[in-house]
Parts: sequence; C-alpha cells; structure tokens
Amino acid sequence: MEKFKFLKKNNIGKIPQITGVYCFKNKKILYIGKAVNIQERVKNHFQQPGFREDILLDKTNVVGFIKTDTEIEALVLEAKLIKKYQPKFNVMWRDDKNYFFVVRTNEDFPQVFVTHQIKNKNNHIGPFVDGKALKQTLKILRKVFPFRSCKHLPKPSTRAKLSAGPVPHRNKVSGAGKPCLWYQLDRCTAPCILGSGAGSQLPSAKTKIKRETKANVRSIFEILKGKKNEVLKNLKKEMKAASRNQDFEKASNLRNKIFSLEKAISHSSMPIFEDIELENKEKLGKWIKTQKDLQKLFKTKKTFSRIEAFDISNIQGQAATGSMISFFEGEADKNSYRKFKIKIQAKPNDVAMIKEVIGRRLNHKEWPYPDLILVDGGISQFNAAKAVIKSKNILITSLAKAENKLFIKKGKMIFLKTLSRKIFNLMLQLRDEAHRFAIAYHKKLRQIKTFN
Repeated sequence: MEKFKFLKKNNIGKIPQITGVYCFKNKKILYIGKAVNIQERVKNHFQQPGFREDILLDKTNVVGFIKTDTEIEALVLEAKLIKKYQPKFNVMWRDDKNYFFVVRTNEDFPQVFVTHQIKNKNNHIGPFVDGKALKQTLKILRKVFPFRSCKHLPKPSTRAKLSAGPVPHRNKVSGAGKPCLWYQLDRCTAPCILGSGAGSQLPSAKTKIKRETKANVRSIFEILKGKKNEVLKNLKKEMKAASRNQDFEKASNLRNKIFSLEKAISHSSMPIFEDIELENKEKLGKWIKTQKDLQKLFKTKKTFSRIEAFDISNIQGQAATGSMISFFEGEADKNSYRKFKIKIQAKPNDVAMIKEVIGRRLNHKEWPYPDLILVDGGISQFNAAKAVIKSKNILITSLAKAENKLFIKKGKMIFLKTLSRKIFNLMLQLRDEAHRFAIAYHKKLRQIKTFN
C-alpha cells in the first residue's frame, strides 16, 4: 500500500490536482477522504469551513495525499485506509451504521448487495464512505462480471422437484417463469432459468452458471480489495488456456471481458465522484443553514446530525404499532428505521404507547442516539417523551396536527408557520414520514390478523 506524502497545512497549494486520497494529520491521522481533484477538495475544507471543519483544521498540522489512477481506485483505497487507521473524525462524523459494505452470500449462486450492517465478517468488503460512488462502481463492474442481486433464489414447488429444478424466478418485469431484466441486459447469470426448459434438463447448465457466478463475485471482491492487476492476470491466463484448448468462443468472451475491465478501471477516468461531490457539498451547505435555525429555535450551541421521529398507529387500541424514522443531516436514513409492535394490552392510549416505544428504543444502546427527537402529538405526547428521555444530550419536541403547533419546552408552543421555511419543511417531512411508516406496519398487522 502506498504511503501518504505530507505537506504543512500552509502549503496546501502545492498539492497536485490529481485524483486520489487525502488526509489531515496531527500526531495521528485525524480524517481521510477522497476526491477527483484532491487539491481543490482540501482547499474547500480550509476556504469554506463548517462547524465540523473548524475543529478538525484547528488540530491539523500536516495534510497528506496519495495519487490514484482512477476514481474507483480512490474509492477502494479510502476504504482500506479508514479501516487501517480508524481516523477520529471519520468515526465522529459518520458512525458505523452509516458506512457502506459490499456483502456476498454463502450460496451456490452468491448474491451481491450493499448494506450498512454486516453479520458475517468473512463475506464483506468495506467500510466505504460514499454510498453513491460505491453503487456506481458496482454498476460498472457488473457490466464485466454479471452477478445475482435479487434477494431470494426461487423455492422449488412439487412439480419443480419432480424435474429436479427450482421454480423460475417470478417478477413483474418479465412475468412468471422468465428471467428478469438484469439477465436481458447481460448483468446477471440468471440461475433462475434452471427451473424451466432446457435449464432443468441439463445438469451441465447448472454447473456452468454456478461456476461463472462464483468466479464473477470473486473477481469483484478482489478488485474492491485493490487487486485489479491479479484479476487481469488470471483472466489472461484463462484466455490463453481456452485458446490452446481450441475453445475459441470462451477465449473470445474472456478477451472482451479483459478489454472491458481494462477500460473501466485501468485506462479510463470516469466522472464517478464529480457530480456526487458537488451534490454532497450542496446538501451539507443546506444542512449547515438548517442547523443554525435549529440552534436558534432550541437556544443551544449543540450540533445536530441525527433526528428521529416517532408516531403511533392503531384502531381503538387494536393492531397498535409504533414507528421510528431517522434522518441524518436532513436526509432519510432508511437503514435506521425501526418498527414496534405495541405490547400494552389496554384501551387506546397514545401517551402510554409513545412512552413504551421510546423506552424500548433507548434500550438499544447499539443504535446511535439522536440529537433531537420529534413526537407526533401535542403537549401530552411531549411530556410522555420527556418522562422517558433522561439524557440532556437529546432534545425533545412534538408536533400537533391541529394548526401544526410545535412544542419545544413545557408550556412553550410555537406555530410552525412562524418559523423559517427550512424548519417548517423539515418538521413536516419528519412527522409525515413517521406517520407513513407507522400506518404501513399497522395495515400489515391488520392483514395478518384478518387472514388468521
């Protein structure tokens, strides 16, 4: 692994305008990032410091950088370095549940997907910071190495078992018994076709698809580990072996794969990060302004990153559910959404239910705590949340549907329409999303009860 080249922070103009990875360092590495133009990105930290950069820059003595040939290599290297050094400010600004990991399943036809949470430490690559860039990279690699991304392989029916093949994958795109659109686009090896036609009659078809799927997934993981040269070397060996065996169709396919891979990750410079960095920068700028309004509203200097909203849904106490939705810097973090089946067996009591749900949520210390909690309801719901939340680091507010009254302190109420447009939109978005999530779960429980 290449080492950082360091410059004093008053010499950042000497950082080359290249794609790569950069870091801020004192005695230890404090923060690691990546950019399509690391000089410009580092300058942005100094020229437009937000509430977070001020603290980081004050502690920084030197800035380091490593050049990479492509944006994909920068993405991979950033993940490896964050895992190696565990920089303090990367951890502070983005907890583990907001990192991204690429996971593969232990199956004959492995599935590949991106997630925030990992269960098997042996089957993942990460952590990656930039989810959009990671997904774009997988799209590019999928053109070269098709893989399965659907959540479940089809389960065999009685009829399918008789023909020794699984039921074909059913989907809305292509109808029952046909492979999905990913197969039509040559982005999936489609093990689902083994359940129909010739696929179920030829054992060799299953062996071929199984071998190809596993090889493709293995290659993707090697590339994400930074071993693209080894992958290219192995492909070239396979191509030569196929040519010697006069399997010219296989040799031709491998040649095309090698050409595509070299073009994707070795020679071409794809604008993966440029638009994403600009978009993220704009979002952060908007959030900083929103945060200032929140600080003014709650008369605090604390920073706001994570906000959670809670709602209750039931009909006369029946099929009662609670929802918790989570926003991180103004954006929905759906991997942190949670739903609760209310345990209280009594008459409808939204106040008691709110107490139960928030209490159960706070018992999960492995979930990152929010800076602010919004409860759907009036002063009663506000007081209920206040009775449960003992931490001074978590602020509480409630939003009553009648006239959109916002309660921020005991006895203090503000009409939402009198606040800034940023706060107005944020609070309504949080309340409505929590309501939608609670209603969806409530309806599901009612359906289950009806069918039972």
